[in-house]
Order: sequence, then C-alpha cells, then structure tokens
Amino acid sequence: MTQTEYKIYIDDIIRRVESARLKVSAHHIVKIVAISKYSTSQEIEVLYKIGQRAFGENKVQDLKAKTQELEEFPLEWHFVGNLQKNKINNLLDIDPTLFQALDSLELAHELQKKLVAKEMSLDCLLQINSAKEESKHGVMPEVAKEIYEQISQECPNINLKGVMSIGAHSEDKTLVRKSFELTHSIYKELKGATICSMGMSGDFELAIECGSNMVRLGSLMFNK
Repeated sequence: MTQTEYKIYIDDIIRRVESARLKVSAHHIVKIVAISKYSTSQEIEVLYKIGQRAFGENKVQDLKAKTQELEEFPLEWHFVGNLQKNKINNLLDIDPTLFQALDSLELAHELQKKLVAKEMSLDCLLQINSAKEESKHGVMPEVAKEIYEQISQECPNINLKGVMSIGAHSEDKTLVRKSFELTHSIYKELKGATICSMGMSGDFELAIECGSNMVRLGSLMFNK
C-alpha cells in the first residue's frame, strides 16, 4: 500500500468515527489512539506523517523501546496494558501521557507510593470490567464509583481523568452495547471526569454511539 493509498484508507476510518460521533451530537468529540503493539516504529512513523499523534502500547518494555526509537517525533503515548507492581518504576521513567488501565485500588496505592518517591504525578483512567468477564481486568461496576472517589482522595499524585473498559466478548451486539452503556453511565456520575475510553477495532462505532470519546484502534489503523 502506497502512502497515498494508506491515507485514503485512514480517511475512511476517520469518516466512520465521524459518522458514529454525529449520531450522538455535532459537539461530541472522539479521539483515536492507535494501538501499536503489533506494529513497528516505521509503521508508527508512517501514521504520524498522515496526522496521527496518539499511540498506545500494552507492554512496558515495548513502550520504552518505541518512545526511544521515535523520540524525535512529538507523539502522545498511552499505556493500555495490565501493569505489574514490579514494572511501576519502569513505566514512570517513561512518563506516558496517560495510563489507561488502572485496574484496582491496590495498584493505585502502590502507584501512589512510587509517584511520591519520584515527586511526580500521572494521568490515569480507572478500568471497569463492565462485562464482568473473568478474562478481563478492572473493578466491578457496582463499586467503580466508590473506588474512583477513594483513589481521588487517597492518591493525590494520581490524576484520574475518567474511565476505560473493554466491550463484552460476544457476537451479541445487545450484550456489547449493554457493557458500553454501563461504563458510560458510571462515567457520567464521576465528578470532573473527561475521558470515557471504550471501543476497539471491532466495536468502536457502537462504543461511540454509547458515549465513548476515546477509541483504541489497533489492527484497523495499521491495516493488519
């Protein structure tokens, strides 16, 4: 695929985002984060040249490697993976724009300790397991608001910006929609929250229609 053909391909994805966005409101803004975990730095650079700025990785070591390889470009890096406690310092050394997968109060407390030691703060999203699936990380929806408020009070170096969730793993769109709507209903109750990150390559249009204002597109953005 030539760069011109790739640009046309990406423009089509953007049109799909726009179409879904306008079903919500002309004022509803949606940000695309290109998940680059299966892509090379060269492929990221190609996307950068046609206007993409926000990229996400789900492994700390891969995030570190790509931030170093692409340090000349003004990219916005998101960490979207499960964070092990022994990798917290490694993540903080990279200082990503946003950590999207803060999935427990326990992790928040560990993160807070490390942030204090390094005299820094970090923007984060609370991950909610709205589909209540064992394979997914995140807090249960019934306690999400309580945990969000607790982190806000007990972890001053964590700047909670909103929530993230993964849609139900199902071919039944009704179930997927229900999981997105549940996350969005919790998001609306959170004081000061500005980001509702929902939707991936297979379900982003439905997620946007349910209120998502940030989508995480991997294979779709890199044509894989």
